Amino acid sequence: MMEKKVVVGAFQCNCRLLLCTETGQAALVDPGDEADKILTMLSDAQNQIDKPIQVNYLLHTHAHLDHIGATRAVREALADTTCQVTPQIYLHQQDEGLYKQLKMQGQMMGFQYQDPLPVDHYFEDEQILLVGNIKMTVMHTPGHSPGSCCFRMHEDSATETWESLYSGDTLFQLSVGRTDFPGGDHRTLVKSIKQRIFPLDDDTRVCPGHGEDTTVGFEKRVNPFLN
Repeated sequence: MMEKKVVVGAFQCNCRLLLCTETGQAALVDPGDEADKILTMLSDAQNQIDKPIQVNYLLHTHAHLDHIGATRAVREALADTTCQVTPQIYLHQQDEGLYKQLKMQGQMMGFQYQDPLPVDHYFEDEQILLVGNIKMTVMHTPGHSPGSCCFRMHEDSATETWESLYSGDTLFQLSVGRTDFPGGDHRTLVKSIKQRIFPLDDDTRVCPGHGEDTTVGFEKRVNPFLN
């Protein structure tokens, strides 16, 4: 398995590539801006594994503009290549209203966007996604937005077992997501973190939508917004 990260846009969103090196199948998490940088990351990864990469999934932890702003451009660029399958756009249905308001979100922040492409698939809580041989579980964690989700990735083999959580803007290193946007609710956010994320193993790596990675155990001990 290979993971790559590129930080994109004015809001410094972490866009991540999750790649099964055995099959070449991949997912992009939160393609938020600067499609050219995201496509360069894909090209670099393809050169590293020396085989074609098939991006099957465009996964969105939520639908704020800094996490969805390059989805259309990336999808259209990949659809214009020789890839066998058009990447599918995934989002929780409770954030579809935000998603459709991308142009309005941009205008409020001084940015211009095209209308977004339709969502292909809506997440369900505890839904299993397979990225090649890598298993991911969708966790609905509302609070930052009504449809915020985290993606729990598992890898088991004869030599290693590890777990990562792609937490979007739900949980950060020493912080939590804002809840002052429409649809946000702080009490719901804290409930999502304490009931869905904190029961995971302490050494679970937390990969947020902004900033540096952390672990579940570290945030349980010292996150000032949760203690």
